[in-house]
Amino acid sequence: GSLVAAVLAHSGRLDKEHLGARVGRLSLRVEELKARDGERRGQVCTMINKKYSEFLPSMQSAEDLVAQVEGLSNNIDLLKAGIENEVQRDLNVAVAEFTELKQQLERDTLVLSVLKKLQEFDTAIKECSSALQEKQYVAAAQQLEKARSSLRSLESRRGFELKILKALGTELTVQTQNVIYHLGEEWQKLIGWKLPPSKGSSSLEAVVLSELHLHTVPPQDEDTAVPAVAAVLQALAVLGELHSKLKDFGHLLLQYILKPLISHPSLEPVPEEQPDVFILRFRSQELPLDESSPMEVFEKIKLVFEVLHKHLLNVPLEQPGEGRVTLAELLGELIWEELSDCLIHNCLVNSIPTNSSKLEQYKEVIESTEEFEKALKKMQFLKEDTTALLKYACNVDSHFANKKCQDVIMAARNLMTSEIHNTVKITPDSSIALPELPDPGSGDHVKLPRACSLVPNGTVSVGSESRLSPLTLCLPCCRISCSVQQLVELAYHTLLEATASTDLCCVQLFDCVRNIFQLFYEVVPTYHRENLQKLPQLAAIHHNNCMYIAHHLLTLGHQFRYRSTSVLSNGAATFVDLVPAFRRLGMESFLAQMRVQKGEILERLSSARNFSNMDDEENYCAANKAIKQVLHQLRRLGMVWQDVLPVNVYCKAMGALLNTALAEIVTRIAALEDISAEDADRLYSLCRIMVEEGPQVFTPLLEEDKNKKYQEEVPVYVQKWMTFKELMIILQANLQEIVDQWADGKGPLAEEFSAAEVKSLIRALFQNTERRAAALAKIK
Repeated sequence: GSLVAAVLAHSGRLDKEHLGARVGRLSLRVEELKARDGERRGQVCTMINKKYSEFLPSMQSAEDLVAQVEGLSNNIDLLKAGIENEVQRDLNVAVAEFTELKQQLERDTLVLSVLKKLQEFDTAIKECSSALQEKQYVAAAQQLEKARSSLRSLESRRGFELKILKALGTELTVQTQNVIYHLGEEWQKLIGWKLPPSKGSSSLEAVVLSELHLHTVPPQDEDTAVPAVAAVLQALAVLGELHSKLKDFGHLLLQYILKPLISHPSLEPVPEEQPDVFILRFRSQELPLDESSPMEVFEKIKLVFEVLHKHLLNVPLEQPGEGRVTLAELLGELIWEELSDCLIHNCLVNSIPTNSSKLEQYKEVIESTEEFEKALKKMQFLKEDTTALLKYACNVDSHFANKKCQDVIMAARNLMTSEIHNTVKITPDSSIALPELPDPGSGDHVKLPRACSLVPNGTVSVGSESRLSPLTLCLPCCRISCSVQQLVELAYHTLLEATASTDLCCVQLFDCVRNIFQLFYEVVPTYHRENLQKLPQLAAIHHNNCMYIAHHLLTLGHQFRYRSTSVLSNGAATFVDLVPAFRRLGMESFLAQMRVQKGEILERLSSARNFSNMDDEENYCAANKAIKQVLHQLRRLGMVWQDVLPVNVYCKAMGALLNTALAEIVTRIAALEDISAEDADRLYSLCRIMVEEGPQVFTPLLEEDKNKKYQEEVPVYVQKWMTFKELMIILQANLQEIVDQWADGKGPLAEEFSAAEVKSLIRALFQNTERRAAALAKIK
């Protein structure tokens, strides 16, 4: 315990000594800081005293400036009050006086300008009258324009209207019309027309009586005054009347000179120059021409323009708004469009070649057209960019194709609307005037057209051993219309023309040929509808015509594919797509006629009184008459179709009609419920007439001995022939013979009749006995 107390006492002494040392050090530090603070305060006070001494003069200057500003402000307020009270009042008075003076000046200026315009108008009118008396037409026209300008200026002033302006306008109109009247008289003196009594007539007799008189005198030397013609024309131009005068002159020039020269080849211009007048008249050649060449027409038109240019059109004019132009330019703008249209439609169109071989010769026309345009441009009648006529002439390929197509379509239409019954016989040996086509690979070297056979002679090889008959791909012998033969020839020649033409022309001609056949498809059935319905022979000919066209359409395009032109060689040039339509057209027309004939046959057989009660004489006569009428109809059809239809079509058609009659007779007889022995005999006799005379209607050929073959083949074409003969056997047979013919369903009778039909006939023919019952039991 004492040790602890000693330690604690020693620790307390140590802490007190350490704390005293620290307090001493802090006191020294405080004294040091106080000394530094005193130094800094001294420095600040020194600085403040220095700044204050510098600030005092500036502050004094500022106070002086404030005092001066306050004085100036007071002076400004005094001046402003003086201005507002005295100067502003004087200024308002001055502005009002200035405005009044300005308005008075404007009124005076306006009055002065109006008076000046009135003076100019009066002076212009007086000078116009003076110039008109001296026949100075240009000066008179110019003075009128000045007067019109002055009057227009007066009328344009708003808020300043004078009653005198209306009088001035009337005076100007009177003076203008007076000048125009005098100019019109001078125009008539310069240009005179001698027209035929019947104005408007374009006949050759009337045109020959027309004359143009030009009283124009050209200047003799450079010092000569302006010629009268130039003065008159310039005055008309100034007044704006030249256009109407030229329009009337151009109309007469076209109607009585230019168009007649184009339309009448025998007409010739006859220029005649006299000392004081130039006369242009016409004469007609003794031998009138049907058509003149473009070169001749161009020469005549050029002659007319040359003399007009020399005596009238070569006059320079100052046209208002256009500058300096010649009369030829103005006239050309008025009549060239109508003149070029007339030249194109009445001259160049007629000169377009109808054959591609003549296209080379057309270059002469193109050169002549170019020279004609150059001559007109040289005379300033045409502008440099006007080439409508030349463009038409240069586009000869297109025009040739259009004209060729038009001619071909018109020729085809005439053939389609011609009579069908004028026929020609087509056989494998017949030759038709078709063009000889180029061989494959021969390029564009097309041979000249000549007559050639449609079918090559000899056999056709299809392999090393097999050979076909030369008739394999031939159209069977028949008769077609001459017009259709010519139509096909036209198609061949047109396609041949296409192969020798340019690509554009080739396409048009190919399309034209397609149009021919499409036109046939549409026109012929409509145009000949009534005859095709009423006349069997025409229906047969039309059937042949369609088959003939379809036959050629199969290979028509293929024959022309071997050519360098891609249009034909790429396989697009084909007519095969038209073949089904033409075959259908021919068949439909002929089948419609067949339906008519079948209807007539059934109608005649309907008068046979169902072939019942033949023991009645009246019924028998009616049935016999019906049979004979049917045979007569068939014989008549056989005659009109003889040598017209192909043999196979003829036999099928006649077989179908005869089959219709036999089927109707079989149906009527099989439907009878009671047939007596006498009825059966008479029915048999009627059937025998059909069997004996029916084959005689098969006469497809003119040679009688050749027709026996087809008469013997009647069962081939008449489906009900054997049925009809079996019916005849039943009508004459007894029960046992009928059962034998049936032969348990395997005999000839079973092939033609059903069991029910045979039983019905047995019940009608035989009485109800045990033998009939036994026979009926065997028919099953």
